[in-house]
Amino acid sequence: MISLLLGFVFMLIFSSFWSSTYILFIFLTVISLVFMQQNFLMSLNWLFLGNQLSMLMVFLSIFLCLLSLVSTPSQKSNRYILCLIMLGFILTMAFSSNNILSFYVFFEASLIPTLMLIICWGYQPERLQAGSYMMLYTVSASLPLLFLILNHSFNMSSLNILVLSNLENPIYSDIFILFLYGAFLVKLPMYSVHLWLPKAHVEAPLAGSMILAGILLKLGGFGLFLMNKCFDLVTKSYVMMILMSLSIWGSFLACLMCLRQTDMKALVAYSSVAHMGLVVVGVLSNQQWGLASAIIMMFAHGVTSSAMFCMTYFTYEKVNTRSMFYLKGLLQLYPILSYFWFIFCCVNMAAPPTLNLISELLIVPCLWNISLYMILVMGLLVFFSACYNMYLYTSLNHGFFSSYCLPAKNMKSFEILSLILHGLPLLLLLKSEFFIMILLEF
Repeated sequence: MISLLLGFVFMLIFSSFWSSTYILFIFLTVISLVFMQQNFLMSLNWLFLGNQLSMLMVFLSIFLCLLSLVSTPSQKSNRYILCLIMLGFILTMAFSSNNILSFYVFFEASLIPTLMLIICWGYQPERLQAGSYMMLYTVSASLPLLFLILNHSFNMSSLNILVLSNLENPIYSDIFILFLYGAFLVKLPMYSVHLWLPKAHVEAPLAGSMILAGILLKLGGFGLFLMNKCFDLVTKSYVMMILMSLSIWGSFLACLMCLRQTDMKALVAYSSVAHMGLVVVGVLSNQQWGLASAIIMMFAHGVTSSAMFCMTYFTYEKVNTRSMFYLKGLLQLYPILSYFWFIFCCVNMAAPPTLNLISELLIVPCLWNISLYMILVMGLLVFFSACYNMYLYTSLNHGFFSSYCLPAKNMKSFEILSLILHGLPLLLLLKSEFFIMILLEF
């Protein structure tokens, strides 16, 4: 296996861009087919997770890594392609690992290719500050997690996730729960520890923004699922209630922050914070409705946010600015691009019949069981989510175009292909029973 992987990397280094893309597509397709098999051998079950959630995240990782290559054909350097391949491989191993320590190793290793993408292919000199923010926030929060995992595995005499989930665990204190969840809440991120995310998004290249919003944030949500599976945590503790309250109120405040943004990329980044707050509430509630909402929100937001960052990049290439003060009247200049803006803004605001709407409806019974006040905050959150998406669409597409916007560059074929491919999973899984199969495992 190691020799096969080294030979694959050798072929990528000494091949052209499109041949590298084809080789990557074939290699990752084979990996996905292997991981998506339901009839695992018992020996493989001890090495890889075989549940539906893990396979869904593996599919999302491979799919968005391929779309990031399709969306950036101008980046033809082998180092760029190799960095994306490393990131896709690390994420695949993190989502499919059945060893809690190896999951932590791949969880932390995913920061290295992401940091390389931001620093090497970022736009402005501030990318160094954005990279340092990301590393300081995530590494400092995840260091206590390593000691907690080692201590718990030593007491349980096992590192296997399947074994830990079936053992009777001791009751842990609130401080233990706070440090255990801290690394994943920063990664999601939860409001109040989210400052690294807008900086990283604004300075990252297109592929970095797509993978950061589409996959790496979901790694934090997947980690919360694993912690609930390996540790018997009290869901009605004070720390849990504080974290869920902070998440739902933080999502509401993030929606208000979106309304005052002038950079369209920063607006999309803050909308990710608003959506991930609902994922935190759904997972920490540890109820079936909440888990269903979190799973659907993770997948739907992964595809939608990646598409939104694609459209911001394609709009920036046409006009050479991200400021919404200069972006007016795109509907007259680029009607196809405006059409995709309308579609994905509707999906992002959870208009029916999208997966985002299903996830927001499923979390309402969960909030009803926790606190009635949270339903009121949820209603305000949904309203202002529609407001900032309408504000984004109307600011860019309506009105008379300024002298800075000229119809000089038409929509290219790879841009249209990338946006169409982003919408396909939302259509295919809308009437699928895949999410019902995931719920049966919980």
